[in-house]
Amino acid sequence: MATNRINVSSEELKDRLVAINRVTKVTKGGRTFTFAAIVVVGDGKGVIGHGLGKAGEVQAAIAKGIEAAKKNLIKVPVLNGTVPHEQLARYGGAKVLVMPASEGTGVVAGGAMRAVFESAGIKDVLAKSKGSSNAHNLVKATFAALSQMRDARMVAAQRGVSIEKVFKG
Repeated sequence: MATNRINVSSEELKDRLVAINRVTKVTKGGRTFTFAAIVVVGDGKGVIGHGLGKAGEVQAAIAKGIEAAKKNLIKVPVLNGTVPHEQLARYGGAKVLVMPASEGTGVVAGGAMRAVFESAGIKDVLAKSKGSSNAHNLVKATFAALSQMRDARMVAAQRGVSIEKVFKG
């Protein structure tokens, strides 16, 4: 999954908060509340990352999540505003199916997956989550599906053929 990691300047990246969890730890002195925030960052041109931040305050957890997401960037092939092909992936109990859509369809996906697609700049996609609805696992499963995507140029390069040769005939 992490084979196509890249570096991008942080000025171009926009962050989106996917979910915040309040975690309670009970000790003999009382309850301690902490927050876990899952954040997705992207430049809208196929570069996305996700991160998890945990802290005693919500803002600190979000900031930590953004920093973690910037360290975990991948490049996703986007063709005409959609994905190149169907892809099925799973992470934990979450399973996602991502399919290309015709122009004008929009992002037909649930909340956690929608944040990932919109951050990547994918405008038309059909996606279905099966199994767990846990936002953390859905984001990771969506990333797994997108990181497995290959466009024609990537396939041609892996086969050692030039793309011009493939489309000539």
